[in-house]
Amino acid sequence: MPFRAPEEINRLNTKIAVVLDVDLPVWQKLNVTAFLASGIAATAVDSIGLNYADADGTAYAPMFGQPVMVFGADKARLTRTLNRALDRGVSPAIFTSALFGTGHDDENRAAVAAVRRAELDVVGLAVRAERKVVDKIVDGLKLHG
Repeated sequence: MPFRAPEEINRLNTKIAVVLDVDLPVWQKLNVTAFLASGIAATAVDSIGLNYADADGTAYAPMFGQPVMVFGADKARLTRTLNRALDRGVSPAIFTSALFGTGHDDENRAAVAAVRRAELDVVGLAVRAERKVVDKIVDGLKLHG
């Protein structure tokens, strides 16, 4: 077996999943996915691969060093997925419908803080954890079509 750096081994044993409300318009799904992915990148530095460069030597930014699976869910399944993550000690990135009406990060946090968890209108969430844990969190969901 070839040598693998510790951070590469961690990437191989983990999985990233994004779960989106299937009823959102496409532009909102894309927006939510981008924000949720940034939450995973900010909290899991070891999930980021190396910089890219083309044959001319032009440098490009690194991306996740592992696949990101995107699932679709209705409101009930989004809530179930959120609870499954929290029950397993996984801290998800969340996006609520209120965040579509905010203008910056401070307003985003205030909008989430103003609502109890049971009343959050979650339209998307992302998790990164050990593969088996993520599989249990997203069990029953279908890949987004």
